[in-house]
Amino acid sequence: MSKELIEVSGLVFKQKKYKDFDVLSKIMTAENGIFTLLIKGGLKPKSRLLPATINFSYGNYLINTNYCGLSVLRNYKVVHQLEHIYFDFKGNAYANYLLDLVDHAYADYQPLGKNYYLVFNALVKINEGIDNEIICDMVELKLISDFGTMPEFRHCVFCDASQGIFDFSLQLGGIVCKNHFGSANTRMCLDAKTMGLIRTLALIDIQQLGQINISDNLKQQSRKFIDILYGQYLDLHLKTKKYLKEVLGVDYIYFF
Repeated sequence: MSKELIEVSGLVFKQKKYKDFDVLSKIMTAENGIFTLLIKGGLKPKSRLLPATINFSYGNYLINTNYCGLSVLRNYKVVHQLEHIYFDFKGNAYANYLLDLVDHAYADYQPLGKNYYLVFNALVKINEGIDNEIICDMVELKLISDFGTMPEFRHCVFCDASQGIFDFSLQLGGIVCKNHFGSANTRMCLDAKTMGLIRTLALIDIQQLGQINISDNLKQQSRKFIDILYGQYLDLHLKTKKYLKEVLGVDYIYFF
């Protein structure tokens, strides 16, 4: 099957050497999902392509592809870079984890739909210095459904109530309103503030996220919940998450 020359808009990440002078880079695109780009001669001193494919570069790229296996980078148009993420080791660790997470949620060339914009906007906010931890929590809560599990954060699993005080039941797979606490023996007994933060992050659009002023304790409780959620429903052991924990120097990220 011959390769087609197309233009894609996307963000480059996870670069590695391939053969003597070539480079392989992952690219997350709006049109064609995530796939691997071959950058021929990318390690040669006078390569005109490599500067446009440094990790966290984004823009418009011309590629040859048959929508499976490797695609080949031919040229690029306007390209920018998320420079703060590139140079800040904490921002870099968060960004690599989120990109790794979405990469594991989708097959190569599978369209990401709205989650392309979710992850891209999350990276932009991290690049702008907005609270990395809260941005990461939001993306994790929204991406979990793409792994095939659908926790219910919008309505009580018993009565469809959407306002009031809630808890969460792992066994029932969703939130439980105060009126049905007695019906959910396996609820997690989360405090109202923690559950309120989790629901907000799970339900609002990332573009609606404004100034963030959340206590460290509340962030810790949210992080504990999300790690338990992922441990209960998924079998993910990402090196990027382990590295993120090491970078942050924290001991409240739970692994299963």
